[in-house]
Amino acid sequence: MRLKMAASQAVEEMRGRVVLGEFGVRNVHTTDFPGNYSGYDDAWDQDRFEKNFRVDVVHMDENSLEFDMVGIDAAIANAFRRILLAEVPTMAVEKVLVYNNTSIVQDEILAHRLGLIPIHADPRLFEYRNQGDEDGTEIDTLQFRLQVRCTRNPHAAKDSSDPNELYVNHKVYTRHMTWIPLGNQADLFPEGTIRPVHDDILIAQLRPGQEIDLLMHCVKGIGKDHAKFSPVATASYRLLPDITLLEPVEGEAAEELSRCFSPGVIEVQEVQGKKVARVANPRLDTFSREIFRHEKLKKVVRLARVRDHYIFSVESTGVLPPDVLVSEAIKVLMGKCRRFLDELDAVQMD
Repeated sequence: MRLKMAASQAVEEMRGRVVLGEFGVRNVHTTDFPGNYSGYDDAWDQDRFEKNFRVDVVHMDENSLEFDMVGIDAAIANAFRRILLAEVPTMAVEKVLVYNNTSIVQDEILAHRLGLIPIHADPRLFEYRNQGDEDGTEIDTLQFRLQVRCTRNPHAAKDSSDPNELYVNHKVYTRHMTWIPLGNQADLFPEGTIRPVHDDILIAQLRPGQEIDLLMHCVKGIGKDHAKFSPVATASYRLLPDITLLEPVEGEAAEELSRCFSPGVIEVQEVQGKKVARVANPRLDTFSREIFRHEKLKKVVRLARVRDHYIFSVESTGVLPPDVLVSEAIKVLMGKCRRFLDELDAVQMD
C-alpha cells in the first residue's frame, strides 16, 4: 500500500512539477499526453480545459501588468509571449526626409534614433501602408516635423562654461517634434493625442550654427519586421515557485534558512518559545538555489515549479496600455487558430 502511494506521488510530481536539484533540473518536459500514464485520461477535453484554465491579474498600472495564466502548456504560453513581442502592431518612424543636418550625428544614425522613439498613437485606427507606396495618406501615415537651430545665449555670463547657460536649443529632445496632420486627422484626433510617448528623450546635441531640419513619416508595422514596432519593453513569464519544507526547521537553522531565500519567502515565527520556519510567499523567490550551499539545510527543502502556472510580466513602451496589448495579442492568437482551422478544412476538401 505504501509503495503504491509513493509511486502515485512520484507520478503526480512528474506530471505537475519541475523539480530543481543541486546538480540539475528534473521533469523538464511535458509528459501528460494521451496513453503515457496508466489510469490517467489525458485526452483533450474542452470542458475540463475551461474548468481548469484561468487568468488572474496580480498588478496593473499605466505601463506594466503582471498576471497569472494557469492551466495551459508551455507552447501556448511561449506563443503568447512571442506575439506580444513581434506581432502586435504599433506606429513608428519609417521614413525620414532630411532637409538639413549639420550636427555631428550622421543622417543614417539620426534616422535610426528617430525610428526607435515610441509614438503615442493607437495603431488600430490606421491601416498598413501598401508596399511601394511612396506618399502616405491620412489613413496610413502620421507626419512629424523636427526643426531646431542652436544659437548662443546673449545673456550668458562671460565666465560661464555651462552649455545649458551658454547655448539655446543645444539639446534636441522629442518635445521638439511637431505633429503635422494629414487630411482630416486634425478633426479625428484631439490636440495632444498624437505625440512621442516621452517628451524628454534626447535625440542629438548641437552647437551654435548647427541645425536639424527634417520630416518624418510614421507607419503601422509589427516587431517581426523591425524591433522599433515592438509594443513592449519586456514580455516574459516564469513558472510559479513551489517550496516545500520536508521536516520542521527550528532555532538558528530557521534564521539561516530564511537568509537562503529572497526576502518574504521564508517567515520565522515564535511557536511555544521556539523559532520555527514556514513558507510564507514562494512567489517572491528567484530560485538562486543558495540552499544547496548548506549541507544541513539542503535536504530539508524541496524546490520545484508548478508546470502549468505561468507568471507573466508585460511592460509597455507607452504606446498602448498593457491590458490593451494583452487583449490584442489574444486576438492575434485567435486569428492564427482560425487560419489553421481553415487550412485543415481546405486540405480535407481537396
